[in-house]
Amino acid sequence: MAARDPHRFVNELDEAALERLVARLESRARDGVFARLLDNYVARLALPPSAQVLEVGCGTGAVLRSIARRDDFSGKALGVDQCGHFIDAANGFARSERVDGRIAFQIGDAHRLMFPDATFDVVIAHTLISHVTAPLAVLGEMTRVVRPGGTVVVFDGDYASLTYAYPDHDFGRLVDEALVNATFNNPRIMRDLPRLLPELGLKLADAWGDAVVEIGQASYFKSFAETYVPYVKQAGLLPERAMEVWHNEQRQAMENGTFFAACNYYTYMAHRI
Repeated sequence: MAARDPHRFVNELDEAALERLVARLESRARDGVFARLLDNYVARLALPPSAQVLEVGCGTGAVLRSIARRDDFSGKALGVDQCGHFIDAANGFARSERVDGRIAFQIGDAHRLMFPDATFDVVIAHTLISHVTAPLAVLGEMTRVVRPGGTVVVFDGDYASLTYAYPDHDFGRLVDEALVNATFNNPRIMRDLPRLLPELGLKLADAWGDAVVEIGQASYFKSFAETYVPYVKQAGLLPERAMEVWHNEQRQAMENGTFFAACNYYTYMAHRI
């Protein structure tokens, strides 16, 4: 069975799998290291008082909730996702945090956004572009709906850098590769953006990288393994028993303080010409 990025084919998952992804997205949003990466680029957006913000592939809405909670944000935010289950969850989380007055969510396809040209001041893709079917089409739609001079933000991982420590280095490398193949449709897309953005009529304004690293203890990479190891097994990328041994080794390392995992993430902020 070939590996299939669960986020790309999210509408084919059963309810239990969807709930696991919801839990993963919310766990990631609460992770201190990962939350700071979001804050880094939100703080640089310089949103006008009436800013109109769009997030494509919004998932459970964690990014837009973070923006809506800011004291300096008085505009409106809209999130679009292909998965109705995620949209329902996003609405529920927004209501529980009492930010639903500033945010709306709707089902939509990032490849074909149903908005007029030049509608938004800011358009964000937060860990989306690594999953989509056609990255260039999504980036083109983001460029189309942002206003001239407006900002397009793309944040995602370079998942070829994803790695977990494992005593058997050769097998550990195979697991790293299997996790990437089972989880991301476009694991190296962030390396292409310096070339792609100008072709779309975007001028790069700022870009930087951050290493997400957990040593000793784990939260972000604990949730990652729990969520995506089952997809490696389902695809038959590696023997199931060997994956169980690997996963148990990771759990033991977390318990005894010897854990290590890392991945590089990149942020691109560009203006529409």
